[in-house]
Amino acid sequence: MRAHAKRLGIDLVLVAAEVGDRLITRGDVDAYAERVGSGGVVARPTLESATPGRTAGSSSVPSSPAALVEGERETRIPIRGVRKHTAAAMVQSAFTAPHVTVFHTVDVTATMDLLANLREDRALAEHRIGPLAVVAKAVCLALGRTPGLNSRWDEAASEIVQHNYVDLGIAAATERGLIVPMIRDADRLSLVGLADAVRSLAEVARSGRTSPAELAGGTFSISNIGVFGVDAGTPILPPGQSGILAVGAVRRQPWEHRGEIALRQLMTLSLSFDHRLVDGAEGARFLKDVADVLEEPGRAMLLR
Repeated sequence: MRAHAKRLGIDLVLVAAEVGDRLITRGDVDAYAERVGSGGVVARPTLESATPGRTAGSSSVPSSPAALVEGERETRIPIRGVRKHTAAAMVQSAFTAPHVTVFHTVDVTATMDLLANLREDRALAEHRIGPLAVVAKAVCLALGRTPGLNSRWDEAASEIVQHNYVDLGIAAATERGLIVPMIRDADRLSLVGLADAVRSLAEVARSGRTSPAELAGGTFSISNIGVFGVDAGTPILPPGQSGILAVGAVRRQPWEHRGEIALRQLMTLSLSFDHRLVDGAEGARFLKDVADVLEEPGRAMLLR
């Protein structure tokens, strides 16, 4: 898929912004390429399009900050802006907080059925509720039962600070690099409110209009790696947070269900946490709470 997109000069991040939470298909890439050719959004320059003399409708000087010159074997890209800040923050986090990552594969068939039913409701049509919104709701509910994952380690004060609110970070890949804008007081939002907030954050982030205030703070984060077709990973904690959940792609696979083997829709969750604040049992309990909601959305009524 990546090779096909590269051949067409298409940025998968831009395609992901259009298709939402589901897995990107070859057809999505082809459809986006057709729109671009008809005057749609222009993707990032590829190796071919950034080479002098090959940029359609422009001068021979490429607009990319990492301009390629015919015959060069290396390209040097300045490290600055968001990418430089993100790199420094990730290095600090990786070498400050002792990371532990646990994984859990979840049968999300009931959640996907619920979302299909909601999409048929005309009153909810404009809200575009997807799996990420359900995960966000499950995370907010589970954090209420596992406060260690909604805390930060204050080294200077020798204190653990437990947050009585959830400012939920949603990791977004942009042309400037990875950023994590926040949904403030996410625990107070309904499923519809979370869906609207997630979509708004993604649109603003990819347009480059995210304000510094939207990037400051945060008590827990979610990274939707499934939109790129990835199943699992070991996400690095954003500085000052004790937990981050990576959400994998939804895949239809054989799975045991009610004593038989059936095709079910599965998703892998990857939870990284700060072992100074959260022990293995707490991390496992949190992940199980999130999984329970995704397996049986009705169980959300039992969590408080």
